[in-house]
Amino acid sequence: MRRMPVTDAFFLLNETRETPMHVGGVNLYTLPRGANEQDFLQELGNLLRQECEMRRPFGERLRIGPLGAAGPVAWEQDGQLDLDYHVRHSALPRPGRYRELFALVSRLHSTLLDRSRPLWEMHLIEGLQKRQFATYIKAHHCAIDGIGAMHLTNSMLSENPRARSSISPFSREAMDAYKARLASAGGRRQQRAEPPAHADLQAVAELLKMQFDAAGNVGAALRRYTDVWFGRGGALSVPWRQVPRTHFNTAVSGARRFVAQSWPFERVRAVAKAFDGTLNDAVLAMCAGALRRHLLAEGDLPAQSLKAMAPISLREEGDVDSANAIGFITADLATHIEDPVQRLRAIQTSMRAGKQQLAGMSRREVELYTILTQGPMALTTVLGLGSRFPAFSTVISNVPGPRKTVYWNGARLEGIYPASIPFHGFAVNITLVSYAQSLDFGIVACRRSVPHVQRLIDYIEDALVELEDAAGMRAESKPVRRKKKP
Repeated sequence: MRRMPVTDAFFLLNETRETPMHVGGVNLYTLPRGANEQDFLQELGNLLRQECEMRRPFGERLRIGPLGAAGPVAWEQDGQLDLDYHVRHSALPRPGRYRELFALVSRLHSTLLDRSRPLWEMHLIEGLQKRQFATYIKAHHCAIDGIGAMHLTNSMLSENPRARSSISPFSREAMDAYKARLASAGGRRQQRAEPPAHADLQAVAELLKMQFDAAGNVGAALRRYTDVWFGRGGALSVPWRQVPRTHFNTAVSGARRFVAQSWPFERVRAVAKAFDGTLNDAVLAMCAGALRRHLLAEGDLPAQSLKAMAPISLREEGDVDSANAIGFITADLATHIEDPVQRLRAIQTSMRAGKQQLAGMSRREVELYTILTQGPMALTTVLGLGSRFPAFSTVISNVPGPRKTVYWNGARLEGIYPASIPFHGFAVNITLVSYAQSLDFGIVACRRSVPHVQRLIDYIEDALVELEDAAGMRAESKPVRRKKKP
């Protein structure tokens, strides 16, 4: 049995029927040449249901005390693991378009995970056109974050289309092999020298110094946080302050709507370079432009700018075991600015201020700062005030994926489309994964609060074209068309 950190238990505490707290995603594959779809998927299903020693947390269930999620929570081994329950096989109705795939995923993403079992499900989905199939996986956010989920995906895949695996990706054996692969790619670590006789005293002194430094760093960050509320924070944005009311900032229902699309990686990076920004700056500007267009079309554009929660990874290199290792920056999306270049510049300024706020802090310090500044969200949730006092307008997250084309037992991976969490107060979530030559966007929204979320796909394209026009790039980019995938 192992204790769950309070930062992970936060996701359990905030879960209700209306706010499922699992993350997931759709992987789209093309069958190997000559493979029979039913036989191939049957083999994959057998592989996934293989009896084995499971890696954390896929063989573990919750152990919750009398105080529920508000008290001590731990993981314990599930002695009655039923892999037929966790690994499921589905078929799409004809004609097997992406529309039917999205409808199925929307329904699957709306249902709560069973807390009496390990908190995950994986669905093999057949019936797509063009010899394609898909997987949909979901796992509770208390058990895994976006980077952890990407490690799981990477452990299943190979750059060699002829490579075949005979062990379950959920097995301890597969994860150990993946860790060894990472260590080999990163080179051998230097051997530590034998500690001197005074090492224990030195370790105590270093620990005391770290605690003193942590208190100073977090305290300084909290003072800057407080300054924002008194108008002295410069470009720094913080949760709850000046978050406008739109139809995004409502109480959500349990029903979800999932849509997805891919854009060429180089196309977006070219826009970022044109404005001396990062890829993430360009992504945020695309999303900001799309949200602005959506609100204009609905007659709901506020005078104040939307604010986005932008998660950042705190995971150390080689760490594949942590459930969650994330911090947060609040990004001003400048949706009140009509000019796309000025909007992008305002986003860049806001992101620089947010990164500076966390600069110099260790992972533990950022986690402590996050708990102190995000803690009121748990209180507003418990009191049912999340929609009345929204911390953000939306969530926009960028997760790095494989940089080369990869395969699962010979099936080519065509796209990775994440599905994350809407919540009371921010009814739409935009998450993307960079894979090979693409940026794969997955958008999840409350079906009731944001009924026309599919329009955001077209609005993101419109916002990208707008930035290309502003940079004088349309003549070059005109032959490059958006990928007609999900």
